[in-house]
Amino acid sequence: MKEPTTGDLFETTQPEQPQNGPRTLTRRDGITDEGLIHFQSAYPDETLTKEDLFYYIYGILHSPDYRERYADNLNKELPRIPQVKTFADFQAFSQAGRKLGELHVNYESVPMYAGVKINTGNKPLTDADYRVEKMKYGKKGKDKDLTALHYNHHITITGIPLEAYDYVVNGKPALDWVVERQSVRVDKASGIVSDANDWAIETMGNPKYPLELFLRVITVSLETMKIVRGLPPLEIRYK
Repeated sequence: MKEPTTGDLFETTQPEQPQNGPRTLTRRDGITDEGLIHFQSAYPDETLTKEDLFYYIYGILHSPDYRERYADNLNKELPRIPQVKTFADFQAFSQAGRKLGELHVNYESVPMYAGVKINTGNKPLTDADYRVEKMKYGKKGKDKDLTALHYNHHITITGIPLEAYDYVVNGKPALDWVVERQSVRVDKASGIVSDANDWAIETMGNPKYPLELFLRVITVSLETMKIVRGLPPLEIRYK
């Protein structure tokens, strides 16, 4: 088996697999020994594990101070993770990163946001009535109304909190990604149809999945921003 490359943050070496019989899975840390030692040296009297460091990094990457201060660098190169001045701040970022990680990994099982109103025209809906083609935001005159979403001809959501749009992923709100991806799209070049309803019914076994996902991502967005706004200021430890 090839030895892992030293000095890399993420180890990519795969375990050897048997020629016959079932393949085995081996859990590997995403943090190298060198990376751990680097951060342990900053807080020599404290206990710090690779898992603590992993979530610290996830917390730091959500820090508004970090993103603003290093915006130019982040546009051109991989992020560099600083040591913060105090172990208390390290813990705060690590604990926040853990909460964010759990929230983001389990986005499909978080509670659906209950603060919206779902208008169905006072009609009982069948499974077929949850089919989505293309969700559209509401209108206020000529302007887009982000507090309202027309899910389809049968369902309209109102009362969407505007602060939910503050959680941005890859340049746009997480809710916008749901609106874009939970739809029926045809690739112009190949003609291949991507139908979110097929995934909902065949994989998830739930024709309401696109609607429920939008409501869950409202919760994820609000909770994410609550955690992010509670992060400490970024005070970097310089050697």
